[in-house]
Amino acid sequence: MKSGQHEYKCFIVDDSQIDRLTTASFVRKYSFLKIAGLFESASQALAAASKAEPDVLMLDIDMPEIDGLDLRAQLEKVPACIFITAYPEYAVQGFEANALDFLVKPIREDRFDLSMNRLQYFLDIHYKAEMLDHSLNEDSLFIKDGHEHVKIQFYDIVYLEALKDYTGIVTKEKKYCVLSPLGNLLKEKAFQSFIRIHRSYAVQKKFIHKVTPKAVMVNNVLLPIGRSYKEVLDHLLIR
Repeated sequence: MKSGQHEYKCFIVDDSQIDRLTTASFVRKYSFLKIAGLFESASQALAAASKAEPDVLMLDIDMPEIDGLDLRAQLEKVPACIFITAYPEYAVQGFEANALDFLVKPIREDRFDLSMNRLQYFLDIHYKAEMLDHSLNEDSLFIKDGHEHVKIQFYDIVYLEALKDYTGIVTKEKKYCVLSPLGNLLKEKAFQSFIRIHRSYAVQKKFIHKVTPKAVMVNNVLLPIGRSYKEVLDHLLIR
């Protein structure tokens, strides 16, 4: 494991011993993951999670008694879940269960590697977000990032990006994160100069360079306009 790299605990749950061990052999190639449990049933995994929840679930779906979808529902607070199944028709249900990824057996090494890259990126952001805090005053935002405190002037913020339970604060130079949903930030008086153009984006008016029927250009970055936010177009075009 690289110095400073966080290690995440993983549960592997599959009623097939061969498939369970195959998944484990793939996981052991990635130093950011530690296998905290190999289980042949959902009930075993639930018992272990009641003592110490993992960071990652790798679940088969078609299992007796409690299937993988139900197990995910009962362990919904676990940050990341990857379904590994022989039945691709479960894909829609898998993603509706808040899965980060959905892999079809037999596992291909290149596809698993892609999934692990996505997983590490997600977990690192999630872990960092838990260490974040912020406070507001009239003209600036103070962000606690680990042991550092960063002061950001509101007039330097180009746009905001929703990232599940936290929000990306994007300036011309850098991207920061605060542990607060985008909708909550936009309720603050300090963010009244921002216009929400998509469920994932809000832009500051002064940085808007161009508006098209489907996108807004801010600081040379093209951001989409969501269908339910089309009414903002008229407002932007007459500004």
